[in-house]
Amino acid sequence: MNDHYQKLEKMYVAAPINKWYQPTMKVTQGKSEISVNIKEDYYHAANAVHGSVYFKMLDDAAFFAANSVVTDVFVLTASFETKFLRPVQKGELVVKGELLKNLGNKLEARAKLYDQEGNLIAAGTGWFVKSKINLEDISSFKN
Repeated sequence: MNDHYQKLEKMYVAAPINKWYQPTMKVTQGKSEISVNIKEDYYHAANAVHGSVYFKMLDDAAFFAANSVVTDVFVLTASFETKFLRPVQKGELVVKGELLKNLGNKLEARAKLYDQEGNLIAAGTGWFVKSKINLEDISSFKN
């Protein structure tokens, strides 16, 4: 499975959007952890990180926790609920995702987002479904 986790990590970092975020990621069985250093480019008008960054990180962490146990196809987010708890302006964001339920074609996972002091700043839970996209057909996964 370590090969599967490493391929998922490589696929994530290679995604075009992540050239902007420059995240680091670690995937293990039913879990993932992502870190991103905050840039002012992520701010909304009140000079704190925009909620879209929170959502992206939460969804990504939960997604990869789910895809860690699915070795043949890419999973898709079917739904995702986000709770914003506090603003953050600087430092590093760390999100931890974990698989809660594996019902075969449908998986539930959650993620918690922390600031660099370890304060919980957002949380989310989502459902993920298996797609028809073979992981081996994704060039950044197989290379």
